[in-house]
Amino acid sequence: MEFNISISDIVSMCMSVLCGGIIGFEREYKSKSAGFRTIVLISLGSTIFTIVSGYGAGSDDRISANIITGIGFIGAGVIFKDQVSIRGLTTAAVIWTSAAIGMTTGIGYHALAFLFTIITLIILLMVSKVEKLIGALQKQKIVSVTFNHSDLNRIQALERSFNNAELNIERLELSKDNGSLSVLWQVTATKRSFTELNERLAGVAEIISFS
Repeated sequence: MEFNISISDIVSMCMSVLCGGIIGFEREYKSKSAGFRTIVLISLGSTIFTIVSGYGAGSDDRISANIITGIGFIGAGVIFKDQVSIRGLTTAAVIWTSAAIGMTTGIGYHALAFLFTIITLIILLMVSKVEKLIGALQKQKIVSVTFNHSDLNRIQALERSFNNAELNIERLELSKDNGSLSVLWQVTATKRSFTELNERLAGVAEIISFS
């Protein structure tokens, strides 16, 4: 059995570790579920599978295609939903991107793989700043509130007290059931104002529930 080690394959694996390490360091620094070791191994594993597929007979791309499928299962494992939002989507995307970078090094496109790594790192570093800018913009949400009484005047007074320059509440729907009123509000506000609204709603004794 012939056993030869190609220098180009070693360079590809080393480049894969470097690129995966750069992205993995950022993930580890932010204490994400897929940290340094995970990202490095995903990148390196994708590179190895790509190299192996290159030694196969003909132009069979089944191994490369299965890398994408397998990475999809790993990415799905880091996504979970809590009561407020869905978490782990960015980490799953990073896993997917790291595999793509690993495959790029596996076929010998080292400069391109390094460029992809730098672009990915810039996106990850800039995302928090962009999120802050988006959070400063006003957005609309539908808020459902249920009161423990049927006094419309008290609800109107509460709406007036909530409305200000950064928070605008418009009533969309009003319904009554067993002596309690349910109101559907369209709220236009910044992210910070939405947080403050939730805190104020939680402190109103006459509100049974809101979402």
